[in-house]
Amino acid sequence: MNSVITFLHKFEEGLLAFLLAAMTVVTFSQVVARYVFNSGAVWALELTTFLFAWLVLLGISYGIRVNSHIGVDAFVKKFSARGQKTFGLIAVMSGLAYAGLLLYGSWDHVVGIVFEYEIEAEDLPILLWIPQSVLIIGFALMIWRFLVVGYNIIKGHQVGLALGDEGRDAMEAYADDDEPDDVGDRK
Repeated sequence: MNSVITFLHKFEEGLLAFLLAAMTVVTFSQVVARYVFNSGAVWALELTTFLFAWLVLLGISYGIRVNSHIGVDAFVKKFSARGQKTFGLIAVMSGLAYAGLLLYGSWDHVVGIVFEYEIEAEDLPILLWIPQSVLIIGFALMIWRFLVVGYNIIKGHQVGLALGDEGRDAMEAYADDDEPDDVGDRK
């Protein structure tokens, strides 16, 4: 079971890297085509938009998994572990409500309209529900990740909603810096 989870995590990271690389290649090729060859592909902007949507919506879920979302928790850290746990569960419930509403709306839009009426993309020869399915996938993954965080809080594996701690990260980066600071180290 652990190897399956590891594989899925690596697959997710690889997919995100692929999406970013594909966006970069398509955009760069269009810049070269436009300014060097005075040409370009009509479908490139739409493809880049779809790739970006996939990157962002899958990246939100990834950010929850690796605790990299920015959060303001200075107030919450002033409470005991039990208080932090309570605030963490409130944050998880809020995230679940948000993702649930967006999942419901996405399902209604993608399945109820775009899929049912077989709407096509403007420039690419594909049905629009294919790239827009990331709305359903992304919000469903957000719900899953919030449920995992909620489970970890309830079981005591973590105190609250783990967020990226920019202050701690900056202090660690400063402590690891071997180079003297041009301004602060002058005497």
